[in-house]
Amino acid sequence: MHHDKTYTFDELRTLLTTLEGQTFKAENKAEAYDWVEGQLKRYRYDHLRKKERKVVRQYIRTYTGYSTSQLTRLIAGWTKTRQVRLRQYKRHKFASYYTREDIVLLAQVDTIHGLLSGPATRCILNREYTVFGRAAYERLSHISAAHIYNLRKTFTYHNHAVVFMHTKGKTSVTLGERHKPEPNGSPGYLRVDSVHQGDAPVVPGVSATDETSRKGVYHINFVDEVTQYEFVACVETIGERDMLPVLAAMLVAFPFVIHEFHADNGSEYINKLVADLLNRLHVRLSKSRPRRHNDNALVESKNGSIIRKAIGYGHIPKQHAAAINTWYQGWFNPYLNYHRPCAFATVVRTAKGKERLVYKPQDYQTPYEKLKGLPNAATYLKPDVTFDQLDAVAYAVSDTEYAEYMNQAKERLDETIHTTVKPTEQLFS
Repeated sequence: MHHDKTYTFDELRTLLTTLEGQTFKAENKAEAYDWVEGQLKRYRYDHLRKKERKVVRQYIRTYTGYSTSQLTRLIAGWTKTRQVRLRQYKRHKFASYYTREDIVLLAQVDTIHGLLSGPATRCILNREYTVFGRAAYERLSHISAAHIYNLRKTFTYHNHAVVFMHTKGKTSVTLGERHKPEPNGSPGYLRVDSVHQGDAPVVPGVSATDETSRKGVYHINFVDEVTQYEFVACVETIGERDMLPVLAAMLVAFPFVIHEFHADNGSEYINKLVADLLNRLHVRLSKSRPRRHNDNALVESKNGSIIRKAIGYGHIPKQHAAAINTWYQGWFNPYLNYHRPCAFATVVRTAKGKERLVYKPQDYQTPYEKLKGLPNAATYLKPDVTFDQLDAVAYAVSDTEYAEYMNQAKERLDETIHTTVKPTEQLFS
């Protein structure tokens, strides 16, 4: 703004007449404000008569392009303070509740537990403080699931966080009942499925009878429908020699009585030997119905979120099945059942009568907590099992401490597998 000449009021009227119809716009707001302040002082605006004020206002408005209301606000401010200044913008900032140490602790928990969902992580943080009394988790014990995702976006968090083959079909077999299990709130209705760790790839120049022709290990996943109690085993093959001992051992491992064994139509489960084993244990055998893909959806979802997340997709030779199974039984299965929260849906009926599944914060529990929370829970336990015995296992150490020990054992297992893998296998590991 370079219009610094002092005009008489008659000159101002003449100037405005010559500029009639032309418009201007200030390019620099701060400079325009300084110029407005200078003109108000130059013409002693507060001492002018009404007609003279009108001429000065029109003169200022013409050269700045400001609206009448904007110019009125600027003049009112100048009348009070003798200044026309830009207001300093002050962004509202909420007070920080969670400290840097809390974010680092959250990153450590996520790293140890493998980055669970927000509600499941919230449940672990709450249990660390309320159940196991770890004072460091006091503030995080009250965090919402939504805010966990906010903290995961912070720079501090990222600096500290480290973060299948289809079963072959079978022709019509009379073994097993084709139906979807109906537990009606009672535990003991198992969903079972197999997960193959892949075949060794064919390598040019290597004999087909060598290591490249071998199958990878198989993981057998057992999940209870009501409590989501889960046991995982690892075998070399899905033949009867390897499968029958594992099936018998896993059925014994569950703390409650087993009533039904539900699988898809794979021949590793739907055969006379498995049927005879289940008959001796008074367990009913059922299998999925044709074209009903959700009949075994629970265990299939666990295959991806549990087994694949822990073991991965790469080929693992079958000679490592025993070592993996030892880790499963010694570390992984207790972690799944006593230290890893699962989501349990609440069924809500809408006004139109439809049922909708809602996952509330209180619906996240460990399978063991879910079992204890069932009405008359003690009646479902096997005769030689008590909740006192299970409590001693569940609350011996906190969730995060147990996960740390489990991950250390997993690292030792990984070292064992990778040091014994042959060069042709390392190319595809």
